Amino acid sequence: MRSRSLEPAASLDHDHITTDRQLRELCRKLADAPSIGFDTEFVSEHSYRPELCLIQVAAGDRMAVIDPQSVSDVTPFWEVLAAQGHDTLVHAGREELLFCLSAVGAPPCRLFDVQIAAGLVGHEYPAGYGSLLFKLLGTRLHKGETRTDWRKRPLSAGQITYALDDVRYLAPLAAALRGRLTELNRMSWLEGEMQSWQDDVRASRSDERWWRVSGINGLSRRHLAIVRELWRWREQESENRDSPTRRVLRDDLIVEIAKRKSSDVKQIRDLRGMERRDLDRLLPQLAAAVKRGLDLPDSECPAPAQREAPAQFNVLSQFLSTALAGICRANELAPSIVGTSSDVRELVAYRLGLGSTNGEPPLLGRGWRAEVVGRMIDDLLAGKLSVRVGDPMADEPLVFEQRD
Repeated sequence: MRSRSLEPAASLDHDHITTDRQLRELCRKLADAPSIGFDTEFVSEHSYRPELCLIQVAAGDRMAVIDPQSVSDVTPFWEVLAAQGHDTLVHAGREELLFCLSAVGAPPCRLFDVQIAAGLVGHEYPAGYGSLLFKLLGTRLHKGETRTDWRKRPLSAGQITYALDDVRYLAPLAAALRGRLTELNRMSWLEGEMQSWQDDVRASRSDERWWRVSGINGLSRRHLAIVRELWRWREQESENRDSPTRRVLRDDLIVEIAKRKSSDVKQIRDLRGMERRDLDRLLPQLAAAVKRGLDLPDSECPAPAQREAPAQFNVLSQFLSTALAGICRANELAPSIVGTSSDVRELVAYRLGLGSTNGEPPLLGRGWRAEVVGRMIDDLLAGKLSVRVGDPMADEPLVFEQRD
């Protein structure tokens, strides 16, 4: 495919929205658009939640950048996105979805994420916007503002160009991917993936994800109860301060405090890393959180994620993870969008009766994943399917064969 350069976005016709009146006018024009592509620029290093700094929009021949620092209320834009009657195009749109949910309590209408769609037709997942642009449209994207502080004003012509480049090709990207999805009869797969992805993003706003604290593997139930209480305290303190959680209390300190199983202020203070002055006034609160974890009844303490698996179970999982990659490539799927090695372990555990899923099949045993890879893994476990090395130099060296 021939590479072509982008016309400088600064020379294109686009609206720079800096007033409420201009935003209302833009929203009026967007209301009838069949497709709206958008992206955001934000800064997340200094606050509890990302700070929205810019919104860029492409709908048909119309392009615009909306400046949330100048517009007093950008809610009308989110209302247009959530209204029915159009497709909403994004790339890796998790934060974009969260901004919309926070503003109006509803997602953008008919979300189409080109990154997810690309993974369902065999492209790398997660693929960068520039990579997809080149592979699908032969266009090279020149990036020069990746370290921009989007809070500063005025914005330069180069920054505007960078921002608009991220939306101007969303529509042709989506069209190319939609065409391939249709050829492979996978549009229903994308719809299911988009829904489950949105459900997960919604859940992340309210779910207690304390189990993502790094370093908790191998901790007892009591230790985990303390970790959970410390995590809850940290979330509340971070929100109150509008500060990143890592600046309030690092994961490794949460784990070390939990391991000591002591609500004594002196013992907590004596931990290496707790000598920060700003933590002194918080020590009683930390001690109280530890005590809540210590006082919790045994029955209410969280259980470890999973018990230790036998050695042969790990060997099986490693082998089948390799097989999964081969199955995916043969079916024009990105292995990482189908499942991870953890998903393979969960399926093996489920089939061998070693795991607990409350009766529901794990990810690889449901929907299109079960049709494409789950059943093949089942056949490998049952000895109905064998795998061997075919051509070692081929793109896909593994060969799967049904056994009599």
